[in-house]
Amino acid sequence: MLVDATAVPADRGALCRYIDGLLAALHAQGADLAVACQRADEERYGLIAPGARIVAGPAALSHRASRLAWEQTGLPYVAQQVGADVIHLPAYILPMRAGLPTVVTIHDVTVFGEAEGHDPIRSTYIKSATRTAARRATRLIAPSRATRDELVSLLDADPTHIDVAYHGVDHKIFHRPSEVEVKKVSDRLGLHGRPYIAYLGALEPRKNVPNLIRGWARAVSDHPDPPALVLAGSGGWDDEVDAALATVPLQLKVVRPGYLPWSALPGFFGGARVVALPSRGEGFGLPVLEAMSCGAPVLTTRRGPLPEVGGDAVAYTEPDAWGICRALSSLLSDDARRQDLAEAAYARSQQFSWEASAQAHLESFERAITQYAASH
Repeated sequence: MLVDATAVPADRGALCRYIDGLLAALHAQGADLAVACQRADEERYGLIAPGARIVAGPAALSHRASRLAWEQTGLPYVAQQVGADVIHLPAYILPMRAGLPTVVTIHDVTVFGEAEGHDPIRSTYIKSATRTAARRATRLIAPSRATRDELVSLLDADPTHIDVAYHGVDHKIFHRPSEVEVKKVSDRLGLHGRPYIAYLGALEPRKNVPNLIRGWARAVSDHPDPPALVLAGSGGWDDEVDAALATVPLQLKVVRPGYLPWSALPGFFGGARVVALPSRGEGFGLPVLEAMSCGAPVLTTRRGPLPEVGGDAVAYTEPDAWGICRALSSLLSDDARRQDLAEAAYARSQQFSWEASAQAHLESFERAITQYAASH
């Protein structure tokens, strides 16, 4: 099977964690793999999947327009050269004339349900790519039942051509942190032991960061030692974030550290009083699972697939500011509940693995090959 990893961004975000975890698990299960990637990633994928054939594309793949064009012509050629039986496209786009069965992962369809929560230029491209994949791919992979159901209801996708494969979590990377790891992150953030509420993600409207800011400020404004709010992530856009920050009382502290390396995330999640991820829409909710794996008490919403991930092991809130305020206030005033949630979250996170995800992907690839052969 040929996996197209050329779309992995430089910031090594959630798509990178998905592809890395999946490739490592596929390799461990003895899958016959080839990986198409950017030149900067050639060595890294060779280490992740030593038995795979790594094919680095031209240097121009670092530019999006060139990559999109190459995926239409260069990727089918690579598939032919490596003798692929199936092509896996983990980032929406598929070649129109692949000449092989194709399996496309559709990570979410929130761009259709809440269009105002996305960059309008990017959303136009994603909508077009998703519609094309739903119509032309041999099979689709959705990371949750909720996303599968939305593909059917919003895009009229054939439910018999969709497979659900939950994401996993690397329990070696996302683990319960030591006191040293917690202190190192706290000092890096300039908090030096001060309590904090943690958020990790892009500053996109669907992530609901403005309401998190308002809800947190209302929840902690009367505390004698109010927890700071740490908004970590690699960018994004939301015009309301700055407006919400402007209303924060002067005695409260907001930290915006930007990108945090993976090595810092266990200490970041595990050291937080609460990890608050009150998103309005997700395809899976990987940061929720990763925070759970670090033994953190998590607050999220019941939107989309998040209850599939969190179950009874996380706390839930409505996405409005007052709902977040009430939920945070309740958690911050109840040490025992936070500890119970932390234990339950860690235990539930052990049910998710990249090994199980890889097995579900392999089954989807096999179905695609059989389905394609029957129709050609």
